[in-house]
Amino acid sequence: MGCREKAREHAIMTMTGATDTGNSIARLAKGALLCAGLALALSACGKKDGVAPEIAASRVTTIGVNSYLWRASLDSLSFMPLLQTDSAGGVIVTDWYANPADPGERVKVTVSILDQDLRADALRVAASRERMVAGTWVTAPVQAATVQKLEDIILTRARDLRRSSIGG
Repeated sequence: MGCREKAREHAIMTMTGATDTGNSIARLAKGALLCAGLALALSACGKKDGVAPEIAASRVTTIGVNSYLWRASLDSLSFMPLLQTDSAGGVIVTDWYANPADPGERVKVTVSILDQDLRADALRVAASRERMVAGTWVTAPVQAATVQKLEDIILTRARDLRRSSIGG
């Protein structure tokens, strides 16, 4: 018999003036004590112990993806015009950027943050490059080292942000 049923039985006995209270009250008291014990035991199940900031800091996800990688990506691409940003999905797409020193070449970058943890494999960078040839933009290859260098810059910035947030 559950806590509610026992309380209901006690209420009915009280309202009807039933005289068999000795046995029923003892059962009700046992049931109430059992219910209180279960409630106390179950209340401990929801308790979460604090996590050390050194551990929790690598997984800051108030925006859907790792906040350090997100901020580091935005910081690293701040010189380029942004075409699209999706913090929940972790995607940043820049518009075409032409370096003023070389206006005949332009670059477009897409950054994808794939995980909530601050890890190197949680970041993917893709770049497109075009050269002006006879008044028309023509696709040109992007060196793998360029994409790798941009990933390294973002990851280094993310680690610096994490270090500064935990006071180290």
